[in-house]
Amino acid sequence: MTHDAGSRFATRAAFLVAGFGLACWAPLVPLAKARLGVSDGTLGLLLLCLGLGSVAAMQLAGPLTSRMGARPAVIVGGAGQAVLLPFLAYAPGVGSMALALLLFGGFLGVIEVGMNVHAVEVEKRADRPLMSGFHGLFSVGGFVGASMMTLAFSAGLAAVTGAIVAAALMIAALILAAPRFIATPRAQEAPLLVVPRGIVVLLSLLAALTFLTEGAILDWGALLLSGKGLMPAAQAGIGYSVFAVAMTFGRLTGDAVVARLGDRRTMFWGGLLAIAGYVVLLTAPVAPLAFAGFLLIGLGASNTVPVLFRLAGAQKAMPSGLAIASVTTVGYAGILVGPAVVGFVAQGIGLPNAFWILAAMLLLVPLCAGLATGPASRGS
Repeated sequence: MTHDAGSRFATRAAFLVAGFGLACWAPLVPLAKARLGVSDGTLGLLLLCLGLGSVAAMQLAGPLTSRMGARPAVIVGGAGQAVLLPFLAYAPGVGSMALALLLFGGFLGVIEVGMNVHAVEVEKRADRPLMSGFHGLFSVGGFVGASMMTLAFSAGLAAVTGAIVAAALMIAALILAAPRFIATPRAQEAPLLVVPRGIVVLLSLLAALTFLTEGAILDWGALLLSGKGLMPAAQAGIGYSVFAVAMTFGRLTGDAVVARLGDRRTMFWGGLLAIAGYVVLLTAPVAPLAFAGFLLIGLGASNTVPVLFRLAGAQKAMPSGLAIASVTTVGYAGILVGPAVVGFVAQGIGLPNAFWILAAMLLLVPLCAGLATGPASRGS
């Protein structure tokens, strides 16, 4: 394996491990709820611990990655996720579960920053688009992780045993990848608190809007379908599945698309395609048309975030490690806080109208594509 091929392998392994680890938690949620005997409200607060841990750790991971390079962040973050996973399957009380989720989210935040910093450097050296494919591997890891754990539990395997097997696979992947990580640029000094500045403010905002789309469809897509009477509640989750498959396909084929269209046109046409998907979804009189809307949103939104990470790595307003940490942190705030805001707005004006507002906000992606990718985005 050549040096370049090795570094690409290591990056793909990092994205795969992060997606796999996070998705292994999803089938554990109902088991944790039953084991702890908590209400939906308490479960919601526990899930919030994961998000808070992630966002807090991203703030720390940016400066540390700028000083030490991406390799330690990826290895420590991925190994921490793996070690914590069995605790999520075992934690006997609400307090221990909250702490485990906070730490698990923290390690997820660390690997998220590290792997994106590493991906930007690998892509720069290859001198061709690779970022969409890397992000596609996160989605593939998510599909494999959720499917593997679900099958294991269906076959009667204990939750802790399944989590230990998953953790061992994650550690093995990291051991294979570890020698192949490359050195990333380091800054002599980095601030303790990462605050986006210059063009990074715009890149972070656009990332938050795009992540918000993903979070809203995950949390509210099924309710939208069942609320309109298009699908029974038990089957309405198919809408998110269509969206997730479309987004994964869009990312795995996205590098070729970006190579042909360039960053600006990828953002512009991708944004318009996602907005068209919202229009189809919200006006669909039958379920198949609504599914077509989910498909268009997934395809349209799939490559915006990879392009934004590439732009964050290329700009000169702040060190690339700090810029990527900013885009990651603000983006994840969108996926964590956004769906709650959608729910609050929906309570006042109805869920379909809340989704129309979401579609209108997403207009910023095509409208700002030129500014985000223009010469000003790479200047100081």
